[in-house]
Amino acid sequence: MELFIKIIILCLFFAVTIGVGLYSRRHATDVNGFVLGGRSVGPWLTAFAYGTSYFSAVIFIGYAGQFGWKYGIASTWIGLGNAIIGSMLAWVVLGRRTRVMTQHLNSATMPEFFGARFESGSLRVYASLIVFIFLIPYTASLYNGLSRLFSMAFDLDYTVCIVAMALLTAIYVVAGGYMATAINDFIQGIIMIVGICAVIICVLDINGGLTGTMDQLARVTDETVSDTPGIFASFLGPDPLNLLGVVILTSLGTWGLPQMVQKFYAIESEGAIKKGAIISTLFALAVAGGSYFHGGLGRIFIDPSTVEEKGFDEIVPTMLSALSPLLIGLVVILVLSASMSTLSSLVLASSSTLTLDVIKKNVIKDMDEKKQVLYMRGLIVVFILISAVLAIIQYKSSVTFIAQLMGISWGALAGAFLAPFLYGLYWKKVTCTACFVNFTVGAGIMVLNMLLRPYFPLLLQSPINCGAFAMLIGFVIVPPVSLVTKKPDGDHVEHCFSCYQKEHPVKEKDYLS
Repeated sequence: MELFIKIIILCLFFAVTIGVGLYSRRHATDVNGFVLGGRSVGPWLTAFAYGTSYFSAVIFIGYAGQFGWKYGIASTWIGLGNAIIGSMLAWVVLGRRTRVMTQHLNSATMPEFFGARFESGSLRVYASLIVFIFLIPYTASLYNGLSRLFSMAFDLDYTVCIVAMALLTAIYVVAGGYMATAINDFIQGIIMIVGICAVIICVLDINGGLTGTMDQLARVTDETVSDTPGIFASFLGPDPLNLLGVVILTSLGTWGLPQMVQKFYAIESEGAIKKGAIISTLFALAVAGGSYFHGGLGRIFIDPSTVEEKGFDEIVPTMLSALSPLLIGLVVILVLSASMSTLSSLVLASSSTLTLDVIKKNVIKDMDEKKQVLYMRGLIVVFILISAVLAIIQYKSSVTFIAQLMGISWGALAGAFLAPFLYGLYWKKVTCTACFVNFTVGAGIMVLNMLLRPYFPLLLQSPINCGAFAMLIGFVIVPPVSLVTKKPDGDHVEHCFSCYQKEHPVKEKDYLS
């Protein structure tokens, strides 16, 4: 009976997801519709698309377990940082300007923006290669959070889980493009909020409520981490400096990720930006804050020797194993939703980048709208297939190189793109050379960290801290390089920034038409 309940829940989820994909086909007949939903997506869909692309199974299973174990209840700060910096400030600082300038330059991807903003086909191709190299292994990591959870709930082989998730995602993204992704993200986001809240309530209830749970956590000691009593229930935890690195990477990093920034390209109006900022922030507070708070309680439920033997990914599934069948089924859908929403966003970003910025501009220059959409649909299937194969290879043979490449992808993408993109929206003096230099330094730091980690300073041997450093150093690199290299064409720069001065009757930087 328990298995029957879980299967029914899964079948309902699959049916709704595919139905949304088929319904959204009418919005995916041209490039603008397939990639950006016609730039007419409302605040609720955009905010949930942003949030669900942000938080995947990697957060709920991997990061929540790992950082909750390391920092205790203080890991909740990561979720708060994700909400304030990664969501609210991202919408306030990037939302309006990204929407206005990308439409003005007729760019649908981040590499296309760089190419148009800095008049450089080489820069566009370079950005496309970075996206391709680091997004594909990142997609493979999304399957990892499902393995132990599906094994616990259904006793299924991990390969079956990967194939099912890949096939379902391919169907609805290929059929409906961005709009299907956005609508499904909204549905999946609601499931994630309900699931997180239900899990936290049940976990607290098991341990005598919030007071009883915190009392138990305060009694936990681990001399290998700290000899301070109650450290895992403290405000800043045992290692505030490294905790800060995690907050910076997972919060500020979203500002430079192509699949995240692309959400701002599609939003419909000024009012939608204001509402979307609020909705996205509240979503992040619930999902990220709840996930890290839940992970911070892991030491109550699992023995340290088990973590040493099986790893951090075992913590959250162990915490969930005592829940009711109905709630376990809900959690399985939660993790599946989180993974599929991020996967769909990543493969859509990858396929559109490769089609529009590489194939169309360099290989098949006379490609019409229908052919572009056809290529993107084909590449979505290819990218999902590659990511599934990588995930299976890693699971079957424990290839550590793939896992390392997944781990550095976030830092490499954000390190390469964050500073040039933000400066490009606000500062007229940014040069093409400065972008080239920052791309190389940001991605290069993370690749070197993977290959030569023991030679890095102790603080930067952690990929998390190194990723945060790669992002922040870009803000130092871009201004001086821009000031000493060839200035951009003045007329072109004025053309790019003229979009902010259009009147409707007010300036477009203050209100979107």
